[in-house]
Amino acid sequence: MTLLLATWLLVSMNVWADAPAVRAWLDRDTVQLGETVTLNVEAQAGVGAQPDFSVLKQDFNLLGTQSSQQISIVNGVSQSKTLWAVGLEPKHEGRIAIAPLAVGKAATEPLQLTVLAQQAKAQGKAGDDVFLETNAEPLAPYVQQQVRYTVKLYYAFDLTDGNLSEPQADGVSVQRLGQDKSYIATIGARRYHVVERHYALTPERSGTVEIPPLSFRGNALDAGDPTGFFSRGRAVGARSDAVQLNVKPKAAEWADSAWLPAASLLLKDESELPGEVRVGDPVTRTIRLQAQGLGYEQLPELALSAPAGAEIYPDKTDTRTRDDGEWLYGERVRKFAFVPNRPGTLTIPGLKVRWWNTEQNRAETAELPTHTVNVLPAAGAAATPPAPSTGSAPAASSAAPPATAASPSSALPSRSGSVRPWQALAVLGFALWLVTLALWWRSRRRAAPAMAASPATSADGSSQRAAFLRACSLGEFAGAERALIAWARRERADVRNLGELATRLADAAQREALADLQRTRYAGASAQGLSTRLQTAFKNGLVWADARARRAAEPALPALYPEHP
Repeated sequence: MTLLLATWLLVSMNVWADAPAVRAWLDRDTVQLGETVTLNVEAQAGVGAQPDFSVLKQDFNLLGTQSSQQISIVNGVSQSKTLWAVGLEPKHEGRIAIAPLAVGKAATEPLQLTVLAQQAKAQGKAGDDVFLETNAEPLAPYVQQQVRYTVKLYYAFDLTDGNLSEPQADGVSVQRLGQDKSYIATIGARRYHVVERHYALTPERSGTVEIPPLSFRGNALDAGDPTGFFSRGRAVGARSDAVQLNVKPKAAEWADSAWLPAASLLLKDESELPGEVRVGDPVTRTIRLQAQGLGYEQLPELALSAPAGAEIYPDKTDTRTRDDGEWLYGERVRKFAFVPNRPGTLTIPGLKVRWWNTEQNRAETAELPTHTVNVLPAAGAAATPPAPSTGSAPAASSAAPPATAASPSSALPSRSGSVRPWQALAVLGFALWLVTLALWWRSRRRAAPAMAASPATSADGSSQRAAFLRACSLGEFAGAERALIAWARRERADVRNLGELATRLADAAQREALADLQRTRYAGASAQGLSTRLQTAFKNGLVWADARARRAAEPALPALYPEHP
């Protein structure tokens, strides 16, 4: 028994002694161009160096290296090994010789790898462990029309990692949409994990455009191969078909306007236009243009012209492109403030946008109609009366005696046919009094219209009020604050800021609107609805607390029995 045990131990030691210090092998010796292969290098303990893989760069792309150690004990004798694994991607087809790799003072045996030409069609199909499907719609788009490109990766095992290439082609803009979708699908008798991905492809020129095949490279768990790629598993791959697009130029009947091939288009007025305003009150029109299947860069700029009787103040355009996972949605939003400068009828201009309906394959026009607003005189202003005529001087003479009595000599009694000096002086004084009376009456008539046209205060701040309302309509709250303080100072010179103004106002709605403005400007509060609240609160003027108090202090009727000192 002792002799048998000793013989077995000796044989085991000889086996370990005869084992090579290093060895190398490939997980497969034939691959297709575009696939990957794993090179494994194993070294016994004591080698003490890492393999030099730099000699492989001439024929392969190195995809990463991993290493691990293995310790075994046989009959009380421990042995350790180190294993390196590197992923290789061949750069060319043919037979590639892998030269011996130096590991310390030892070297591996040379290896051979056969690389076949890449298949013209897809690698992988339903029923395989892993395969790819691609779909493009439509295959005959117009130039600048969105093509919905969908990629589906099917795999029937667990993946440790993987990389799916992106579609790309000359003359095509590519944008990834949304997040990847993951689900389970049963095809035939096999259940697959599916990863679905969507892209928006926008051809920028007409003609034939080919979208090259997509490729997937990854690693699958393989519990039956302990010397494989360890935690990364064995290398797997798949390849899709190429996709060919026949891109049409813009429609022959299209004019020189911007070419807008969209699945749908929305032109909307998001404001509620009033039917009646006063001079100086802004009218805001907010226009939204949205197109399905286009980015905002493809949409025309929104522009309106100033109508007769008003100034126009366009705001900066807000733009964005969003997606719902399948479609692009380009948007442009712009505000226009119209400030009437005279009473009468104001016509807010409309807008037309011509576009090509790709669903119906026809030209269509989206339109916003014009809107008519009745403009009243500014608050506190009276209608201007007709100017006095150049012959108004005789109006004063209507208060004077008739022309027959205008002669001093005929107005005086005469005793002897001669005029005494004191009588002449009396007649002259009376005539001068009549002229003075006529001039005074005429000056009163001319001053009356100006007095009627003046507001209760000589400095009502109408220009500051108009600037305040215009800034509110445009959402420029910093400008609105400046204009409001200037307006208030025209009526109360000692007001210096919003806080002081709030303490001087009697109207609760105005004080609350000022508080909202301060929170928005200095506390970062939301500005939603603030423009409307400010315009509504201050549209009819500032309501001063001191003015209200004076009116309350004044007696409605004089005292019936006034007190005597």
